[in-house]
Amino acid sequence: MSTTIDTTALTAIPHVVGGRRVTADDRVGPVFNPATGRQTGEVALASADFVHEAARTAQAAQRGWRDTGLGKRQQVMFRLREIISTRAEELARIITAEHGKTVDDALGEVARGLENVEFCTSLMHHLKGDYSEQVASGVDVHQVRQPVGVVACITPFNFPAMVPLWMVTTAIAAGNAVILKPSERDPSAAVWLAEAFAEAGLPDGILNIVHGDKVAVDAILDDPIIRAVSFVGSTPIAKYIYARAAENGKRVQALGGAKNHMIVMPDADLDAAADAAVSAGYGSAGERCMAVSVVVAVGDVADAFIAKVSERVGKLKVGDGADPASEMGPLITRDALERVTGFVAGAEGEGARVVVDGRDLPVDGDGFFIGPSLVDGVQPGMRVYDEEIFGPVLSVVRVASYDEAVDLINGNRYANGTAVFTRDGKTARQFEYDIEVGMVGINVPIPVPIGAFSFGGWKDSLFGDTHMYGPEAFNFYTRRKVVTTRWPEPSESQISLGFPTH
Repeated sequence: MSTTIDTTALTAIPHVVGGRRVTADDRVGPVFNPATGRQTGEVALASADFVHEAARTAQAAQRGWRDTGLGKRQQVMFRLREIISTRAEELARIITAEHGKTVDDALGEVARGLENVEFCTSLMHHLKGDYSEQVASGVDVHQVRQPVGVVACITPFNFPAMVPLWMVTTAIAAGNAVILKPSERDPSAAVWLAEAFAEAGLPDGILNIVHGDKVAVDAILDDPIIRAVSFVGSTPIAKYIYARAAENGKRVQALGGAKNHMIVMPDADLDAAADAAVSAGYGSAGERCMAVSVVVAVGDVADAFIAKVSERVGKLKVGDGADPASEMGPLITRDALERVTGFVAGAEGEGARVVVDGRDLPVDGDGFFIGPSLVDGVQPGMRVYDEEIFGPVLSVVRVASYDEAVDLINGNRYANGTAVFTRDGKTARQFEYDIEVGMVGINVPIPVPIGAFSFGGWKDSLFGDTHMYGPEAFNFYTRRKVVTTRWPEPSESQISLGFPTH
């Protein structure tokens, strides 16, 4: 592998603050094309002072945006939707070049992000208040929703367009200004989105892109101007962000990791279940927080199910995401590749059986590729089961009964998504009732809610009590103010030191 880097050919990926592209900074980080392993860009890494200046810029701009009529905000959302829809493939190819996922997968990501843009075009409805007349004689009460102020959105590498659109669009529609800190591994999609918002008519300073590492994150968590923080990432970082931001008096929603289980009952359509497991387990190289990583095979279904999955895995085309023939691309970084390889290598030593070994994938060049892996005989206590792998590794746990399957899932510290495959309505209904997980699929392997609902798990998959996008997001990005009014005649005024009652 060559270690020589031609820095003159690297793309400088800028911050965007107050409508200006800013590349100058003390530190930079590398950006790679995962399919080739070559560095393609350098991203500026913000200092704490830079973050604080960006927050002040956002604060100054937010005052005017709050005063902007809802109709004008709505028009920005309509124009943004048109821009992204028209240029979706352009954005998808940017994602593929830095993340590695296939263009088709990236187009799907953009489409799911657009769902929230479309939801936010109805911001007049979502920002409506409440009114109660004559709660007491001559007394009326109304409640209004007002923006929080300046909010920060810290987004992960695996969805560099969708998750920002889930957060940023709602925050802006609600009247806030935003500091978006995308992953420094694939930052260009965020810059593209900032330019799309500007083209849609968003005033300068309302959406600011600040790239960085832990230095920038800590500055965000400590800055008193920033009133709320949204985060998606691993559970350890989610815990850290939740604790530090809350300690500083901020409103916080921090979505963490996952270990999503899919139960296959003996009566399931095994072909449909195998198709679903392969799609949900290996799509985007397993780098999805809603990826199925554990199949729970009930009764005697495991052998037949594993045979069907193995057959399908052998036909998958792994390659450069920019190649239309590719069905699965590389992992995001070399570190991620080494980590996932370690899980597969260690599985047999823990007593599991590697049925399909992704390490056997022949690879030309220096891309961060590993093939799909299928591991049978997995049990709790094994590292391959207990930890979030975030790669194309599908584990199979064999259990004797439905009750044992439910107990296994409910005993896991993660509770993001889960699914059951069955033809029996009673089993499906009971599963929906019994399971302690935030998002549930019935014969649906990746139960990500549509834009009119909200996204989020339970337990160690969510810190804070508010889910992302949809109705709960408008609650998170607004503060409710209740106003009680009375217009008495002057002669009715009197002193009363007692507690007010109606």
